[in-house]
Amino acid sequence: MVFRKWRHTRPLWGAIITVVSGLMILWVPFNLYLSTFLPGSIAMIGLLFGGLITLLGLLGLFVPSSSKVLGVITIFLSILSVIGALGGFLFGTIFGIIGGSLMVAWRLVPVEEADEAGTTMTGQPAKTG
Repeated sequence: MVFRKWRHTRPLWGAIITVVSGLMILWVPFNLYLSTFLPGSIAMIGLLFGGLITLLGLLGLFVPSSSKVLGVITIFLSILSVIGALGGFLFGTIFGIIGGSLMVAWRLVPVEEADEAGTTMTGQPAKTG
């Protein structure tokens, strides 16, 4: 029950998909580790973008009030990750755009609005009595 309340006060699915996207983007530079750390290698950008996207997903979980800004930055970095990490073979880019969009679209329904609608935060009818 406590997890359910916590989950409804955060952009959970957007943040989880964003973390998965960041890990997919990180996968390419980690598998090219012999050439990633050479001077002038563009794969270092993939490590940077993948790490930042993973961090943005975690921040979305723990700082839900800034989810809109984090979502926009996630979408931007996901598109740019095609340059340095092939976008996690494009799946990381697609998941990053979806996760960032979910974080931008998320909003917390205030308790007053939920009471006026006659539902609780879970969408169930409010118990009166």
